[in-house]
Amino acid sequence: MNFKSLIRTIPDFPKAGIRFRDITPLLASGVGFNHVVNLLADRYAGKVDKVVGIEARGFIFGAAIAHQLKAGFVPIRKPGKLPHQAIGHDYDLEYGSNRIEMHVDGLARGERVVIVDDLLATGGTALAAMALAEKSGAQIIECAFVIELSDLPGRKRIEERGVKVHALTGFVEAE
Repeated sequence: MNFKSLIRTIPDFPKAGIRFRDITPLLASGVGFNHVVNLLADRYAGKVDKVVGIEARGFIFGAAIAHQLKAGFVPIRKPGKLPHQAIGHDYDLEYGSNRIEMHVDGLARGERVVIVDDLLATGGTALAAMALAEKSGAQIIECAFVIELSDLPGRKRIEERGVKVHALTGFVEAE
């Protein structure tokens, strides 16, 4: 199935010069969404204990993958969104800084995890999620993405940290 055709490009969103990759048509397609979830779930079957999903679109794919694998799901959230004691990690963006958090008991030492998000660009958020997983002592099997912007440094930055990257499809930012 050519699910890439279900990813819409929105020019100049959320600001001028950005080409936003909109996954809502993919999500709206039962066949397309199921196909993407199956591709990722099949890849990690028997290999992970938990799926870590990055807010917010990583929740959509991550929870569905965890369900298929009968694995746990751990949300990585923006600050102040988790009700229990959390650990956090600050990271830099091109235009400022950000922070993500995870419950202190979300992951246990030695658990095998895959970190899931919809899109890999510069890799900053994924690297921050990796830092949280590492603080918990979890073993990161791979970082998985539906889309990779292949002309941006995300893959290289993650792989330089010794973690493999898997992306189902790619775009060049200028496309």
